[in-house]
Amino acid sequence: MLTVFLISLFGFVLLSVPIAFALVLTALVLATFINQVSAPLLIQNIVRGIDSFPLLAIPFFLLAGELMNTGGISRRIVVFARSLIGHIKGGLGYVNVLASMLFAGVSGSAVADTASIGSMLIPIMEEEGLDKEQSAAITIASSVIGPIIPPSIPMIIFGVIGNVSIIRLFLGGIIPGILIGLGLMIGWYFHTRKRNYRAEGRFSIVGVFRAMLDAFWALVLPGIILGGIIFGVFTPTEAGVIAVVYAFFVSLFIYKELKLKDLPRLFVATARNTSIVMLVCGSALAAGYYITIAQIPAMLSDTLLALAGDNRFILMMVINILLLLVGCVLDLTPALLIMGPMLLPIVTKFGIDPVYFGCVMVVNLCIGLITPPVGNVLYVGCSISKLTVAQLARAVAPYILIEIAVLFIITYVPGVITFIPSLLK
Repeated sequence: MLTVFLISLFGFVLLSVPIAFALVLTALVLATFINQVSAPLLIQNIVRGIDSFPLLAIPFFLLAGELMNTGGISRRIVVFARSLIGHIKGGLGYVNVLASMLFAGVSGSAVADTASIGSMLIPIMEEEGLDKEQSAAITIASSVIGPIIPPSIPMIIFGVIGNVSIIRLFLGGIIPGILIGLGLMIGWYFHTRKRNYRAEGRFSIVGVFRAMLDAFWALVLPGIILGGIIFGVFTPTEAGVIAVVYAFFVSLFIYKELKLKDLPRLFVATARNTSIVMLVCGSALAAGYYITIAQIPAMLSDTLLALAGDNRFILMMVINILLLLVGCVLDLTPALLIMGPMLLPIVTKFGIDPVYFGCVMVVNLCIGLITPPVGNVLYVGCSISKLTVAQLARAVAPYILIEIAVLFIITYVPGVITFIPSLLK
């Protein structure tokens, strides 16, 4: 049954069947093999996969991202980051990473990060003499931070499927996200040493102060979201609503860059993106039901236990390698929805903290967003930079290695993840 599942799922994916329909078809194949084909049961599981209150946070955070991009909030974050470190040699690369870290605190989406920051910075970096391939590479590599630093859409999904505290998952992603940002800056530093990039302008405390004042309302939003969640003022789902209302008010009445005529377009874009995520969630739960009935998780558990024995360090290494391979052929959301319910019972047997495991899993699968052949962010980067997939994949490879190194650091030093959530206790 494990072989049937793998051949069905990856066979449909390789045939370019949209992932949501590939999951439903895989569920039907499994149902046929175990002689439990039932259309009402299949539809019931699809609806059950969508019918979740915490998942309501997803459309709100997506809409908040759309409002910030249109309303000038994203641009002000970039300008503020540039005022801080834009004067350093090759400074726009550091600005790119810092802007992604700041934008991650209000978006939760790697694609939104790439689209907003990349469309602004990649042309500017090219104009100022920076290598186009490397500029696009650092952009997509840093956008991976978007779903790691809270708020995080993948963390919400993992919390729902694993019945794990979303607040603790959010807090667990803070330090790993910062470590990835620092690692990418170090990688960019070694790149700039090889190139004759020039420093642009000089550091000005007055310029920083002005940029901070201009971006004040944008910079306050992450604190409102995270502070409100930590201190119990509102839930992660309600935080999404707060983010939308705040972004709408600031963009329309303070920055005055959002026009009422823009709203229908933003609502349609949000609805389209939300429908994709929700359909995948429902389809994955339907597939997960038949995966469980076919006892595939038990088969996977036996295989992993045979490889790892009773050593949790070897188990986590095997799981990380498995997820890195899965991330190359599946997008983040379906990979999380399929592998999460299968792996969580296994790590629980070893006494591994589900919050720690959830953060490791999300960081791992986020790396898959920039790896060929299926990485969504990789293709968004190609669209913005006008580079081929091969060119951009080659340029981003060193940054992928840096992110994998950080992945293994947080895997084998669990305190990196659990330190801040433990303070919440």
